[in-house]
Amino acid sequence: MFGIKARSTVVVGLLALAVMAVYAPDLLARVQSPGNGPAYVYVTDLDFWQRTQREQTVTARVPLDLSHDLTTQIPLQLGPWQGEDVPQSNIEVFILLEPEQYVQRLYRDNQDHYVWLSLIGGRTSQPFHPPDLCYDADGWQTSMTSQAVALPDGGEIYGLWMEAEKAAPSTSSDTLVDEHLIFYFYLFPNGDRDPADGILLFKLTSPRYGTSEETLAVHQDLLGHFLAQVGESG
Repeated sequence: MFGIKARSTVVVGLLALAVMAVYAPDLLARVQSPGNGPAYVYVTDLDFWQRTQREQTVTARVPLDLSHDLTTQIPLQLGPWQGEDVPQSNIEVFILLEPEQYVQRLYRDNQDHYVWLSLIGGRTSQPFHPPDLCYDADGWQTSMTSQAVALPDGGEIYGLWMEAEKAAPSTSSDTLVDEHLIFYFYLFPNGDRDPADGILLFKLTSPRYGTSEETLAVHQDLLGHFLAQVGESG
């Protein structure tokens, strides 16, 4: 009787090892995925209506597609960054853009930096237009370049970097200048880039923190809590 039990134990053990051999790689991949949570794969680009040479596949730490409720799925606490939802008070934004999802959130870190996160999602071209159009229409002076930002787990993501400035009203003889620095790009849930699957504009906006490079580094720090690494295309 003892021998039968011993053989049964050995058989069960061998079966368990076989199951581990089959599923362990997948389990290990899940444990090692960015943020120790589920990994999301997206395609990013500088434009939403045509592909550019800056198109990339990236792995995200949080969901960034229209199949998720972005307001509830994206954490308010991201490392040293604490977020606060700020409702859009300009009703014209919703009338003109008609976004399917719209997130406006202010993140602050422990070094007194603050960055606005704007997420605009839709399934047509209506919600999307280059941000510089709004700034130019409101009297801002803008300049635009393409910049690469390193991701914490490997690779670089390309985005459009806009610097905007505008003379602010002043009661003194000194002219005050208001500055906004913006890094933005578009995300797609797959390489087909079918608008019906959803498009998301990801935009970060802040005041100037030192040089343009130093300000971009602040954006990069917050971005690294959303995107983990560049993956393989195709």
